[in-house]
Amino acid sequence: MKNLVVKTIANAGALAVAVWLLDKITLTGSSTGGKVGTLIVVALIFGLVNLLVKPVVKLLTFPLFILTLGLITLIVNALMLLLTSWVCGKLDLSFHVEGFWTAVLGGLIIAVVSWALNLVLPDED
Repeated sequence: MKNLVVKTIANAGALAVAVWLLDKITLTGSSTGGKVGTLIVVALIFGLVNLLVKPVVKLLTFPLFILTLGLITLIVNALMLLLTSWVCGKLDLSFHVEGFWTAVLGGLIIAVVSWALNLVLPDED
């Protein structure tokens, strides 16, 4: 259970950095508390998308992983971020990613920041 909380905090922090750095990834809210709450829900959705959909996409695109020496990971991460944005739109959450190339750059930022945060945060069960 503690591992889920740590991963959600890391995802929320990584998403916050991406929102802060990129103008075309937006998170709107009426107050700071509302934005933090929305960010945590978006992080949970992002975690679920990565848990449920990403392995299937990786399995289906395995030959491309070999062919591109893993660079297709950037595209897969972008697609997961766009899917998260779409799900948030359906759930009426104020998180939106505008465009594929923004999603590629956002996915790269999220991957790097999440990796760094997972190094710092405790990883106990």
